[in-house]
Amino acid sequence: MGNTMVSEQVLQLVTFTLEKEEYAVNILNVQEINRITEITRVPNAPDYVEGVINLRGKVIPVINLRKKFGLYNKDTDDSSRVIIMDIHGVTYGLVVDSVSEVLRIPADIVEPPPPMASSMSSMFIKGIAKLENRLIILIDIDGLMGGA
Repeated sequence: MGNTMVSEQVLQLVTFTLEKEEYAVNILNVQEINRITEITRVPNAPDYVEGVINLRGKVIPVINLRKKFGLYNKDTDDSSRVIIMDIHGVTYGLVVDSVSEVLRIPADIVEPPPPMASSMSSMFIKGIAKLENRLIILIDIDGLMGGA
């Protein structure tokens, strides 16, 4: 029993909100978190693609997660953020309502997602972390961007 702590995996997550729900992505994919800057619209892009931004000379596609998840659209405000992520070597920006915190949780409190009516939604969900007084939905970034 001496080394059970060693084998316990700890997940480091960046948590953010959309609507009133809390979501999280693995911190290993997160490069930086920025305020919303000028987003250039791209003609004929899918509706969840807000456009592109210039990040230190690099053009990056920006995905509106509200639209991607089928939530009603809302104008960005002072708490809105763009999470700059590296997904399989491609850099994306994800627009979220606000970024909450960096969280370290034991991997064993994450449950597989419950069966959903829509296979689309379960494609984006890696699991649900059960904390004492809240649930956090872990986003499957590969699933999310597999369809992008």
